[in-house]
Amino acid sequence: MKFGQQLREALVPEWRPNYVDYAGLKRFLYERADKGYTADDEAEFVKLLDVELEKVNNFQQAKSSEMKHRIEHCEHEVSLITENEASEDSRREQLDLIEQEIDSVITGVYELAKFTRLNFTAFIKIVKKHDKNAPFVLKPMFTVRLNSRPFFRENFDGLLIELSRLYNIVRNGGVDVDQGKDPQAGNGQNFVRQTTKYWVHPDNVVELKLYILKYLPVLIYRTKGSTKPPNPAVTSIYFDNENLDLYQGRIEKSEGAEAIRLRWYGDMESTEIFIERKTHHEDWTGESSVKERFSLKEKYVNEYLAGTYTLDSKIQKLREEGKKSEEDLHDMEVLGREVQKSVREKHLVPAIRSFYNRTAFQLPGDARVRISLDTELTMVREDSFDGKPRAAGNWRRTDIGIDYPFPQLPEKDVCRFPYAILEVKLQTLSGVQPPQWVLDLINSHLVEAVPKFSKFIHGASVLLEDRVDVYPFWFSQMDRDIRKPVTKPIGVSRGPSPRNSMVDINNSMRRRNAGSSGSNSQSSLNGHGNIEVIVEEEPGENLSQNDGNTSQHTHTCDDDGDHATINEGTSLLGRKKGQQKSTTASWLQLLNPFGRSSTGRSASSNGQQAFPRDAPFVARQDIGDGTGERRIAVPIRVEPKVFFANERTFLAWLNFSILLGSLALGLLNFGDRTGRVAGAAFTMISMFVMVYALMLFQWRAERIRRRESGPYDDRVGPTIVVVVLIAAVVMNFYMKITSTG
Repeated sequence: MKFGQQLREALVPEWRPNYVDYAGLKRFLYERADKGYTADDEAEFVKLLDVELEKVNNFQQAKSSEMKHRIEHCEHEVSLITENEASEDSRREQLDLIEQEIDSVITGVYELAKFTRLNFTAFIKIVKKHDKNAPFVLKPMFTVRLNSRPFFRENFDGLLIELSRLYNIVRNGGVDVDQGKDPQAGNGQNFVRQTTKYWVHPDNVVELKLYILKYLPVLIYRTKGSTKPPNPAVTSIYFDNENLDLYQGRIEKSEGAEAIRLRWYGDMESTEIFIERKTHHEDWTGESSVKERFSLKEKYVNEYLAGTYTLDSKIQKLREEGKKSEEDLHDMEVLGREVQKSVREKHLVPAIRSFYNRTAFQLPGDARVRISLDTELTMVREDSFDGKPRAAGNWRRTDIGIDYPFPQLPEKDVCRFPYAILEVKLQTLSGVQPPQWVLDLINSHLVEAVPKFSKFIHGASVLLEDRVDVYPFWFSQMDRDIRKPVTKPIGVSRGPSPRNSMVDINNSMRRRNAGSSGSNSQSSLNGHGNIEVIVEEEPGENLSQNDGNTSQHTHTCDDDGDHATINEGTSLLGRKKGQQKSTTASWLQLLNPFGRSSTGRSASSNGQQAFPRDAPFVARQDIGDGTGERRIAVPIRVEPKVFFANERTFLAWLNFSILLGSLALGLLNFGDRTGRVAGAAFTMISMFVMVYALMLFQWRAERIRRRESGPYDDRVGPTIVVVVLIAAVVMNFYMKITSTG
């Protein structure tokens, strides 16, 4: 879709005068270019552009302030309801009106986020068109102008937290949810979850957050006693060797394949490092894949990896404090020795770093539904396989921190992923369906299913491509726009706006009987808001609210049909494979607050396969989305018995052909003229069945090896065999009858 058309269709009608006049600026540019673009034209264009920028910035700031005031007003009204006694019916009526206003604010926040994104993209595109059609270069000067009016840097996460907290209070009858529960309750040192992963286009990130917070609270981890705001950053260092043995095992899903990583939460000042090991088990083994981990002070990490530090002193201290059971302490001791052994025997070294900001949604103490959204995902090289000592003997490189988008790094060392990653983690009893709202979410237009997506595998396959022989199946999806048309309303919809809802609230509160008594309503489990959790010990997996800029970019077409995004030139793989891009190649990288990635093309865009012939087993599923079918790779686990079943089928066909051939040879050797003719016919049929069985076996084996989803049946071959056999029998019968007569 051309961007001009997208802008016209996506804008909020009531806000139309406040959008950038993209069509007018483009028309001015083309008309003056046709006549000969002069310095006076340039001055006039810059003036028009500056007026549009000022208009958009002022409106965005005003609407943002309005949303904050509306939220504060809702908080004030809620506090009045909780402070004054009223009947249960009156309280519920007032809270329902406030909930309607909160829904209206959510719609406003979503529309404001979309307004910001569309206008930012419009400015970027019109400047690009200017520099393409005019004899003047506007990029550097406009960068300064844009940074002086940073409407595009608006952070909506603070508003999301407040809205989440209000949902909690309103849906629990005016009572805040208990904040004393441990969000990791029920999770031991070793825990197993059913996890599915999805990609989320940056256009859908805000809408997705607003939808989820209606059902789950935004969790904010804060270390006990800390006064600093929680940091949503999560950083992991993945280990591997020069042969990428761990990568190979993980991508092929080999039984017992390991992944070893070191992870910390927050900034570089964090002293608590989690050492984790993931072990993959196939279903047919009867075991489940498991993640095990323990924490270690940062000052001991290098000694631990070198094998000179053991966990004996730490375990003894924990035993004396009584914070862990003997079973957990034993598991920690065993895990510590096994990780050290793997590092030593497999020659593991730091290979890939992953960084992202995580927003998580979960009820404290209830892990049945846990959802996390990772934005600004970036993978960075940590290895020295090419002779460059990036980590310089340390367990992590020290020249970078959490300063996304890491502009100081050369492009060959960094891969910026273009989508957010949604993980839905469920712990439900066998046969119990997840909540309906979760099913609606995962089947909606907001997400694109990418089962078994791995940050480590993607980073290694892009950054260490010269050492990789097998590529992940999702490479075939990277060159496609994952956005889908809305088939079922979900998330944030405009709908009727309760414009007078706050007036109704005020009137209702004036009418309430201050002297009436009413019991406090019990907390409902249907809705929850923001919960701040104080963590004493290990915070488990980081569930921090993202207080940084949400990763945003657009995937559109220029008016001349060329693909473009906010940031030009980087492929969806994070960068084009085999191509190094200068950090100063595009001025857009200096001002893009939403992420430094774009659409580009993947390896499949030139007509070649997106992954080689020996790629991991995948199946291809056709999905009709209203805009034509798209091929999406979906991994399917293949058990050994599937290969054996194919062999048994082949042997059954072979057994049939041998029996038929034996009959044919008997007729040829001992029969009369009619028998010899029939024997010749059956011999040809027997040979045909042998060839058919072999081809069918090879065809099925290849599809099973690639984990294609089928169908595996063949209706044509067996039909031909039956028809030919009937014809041979009928011919033999006819010849025998006529010869006897």
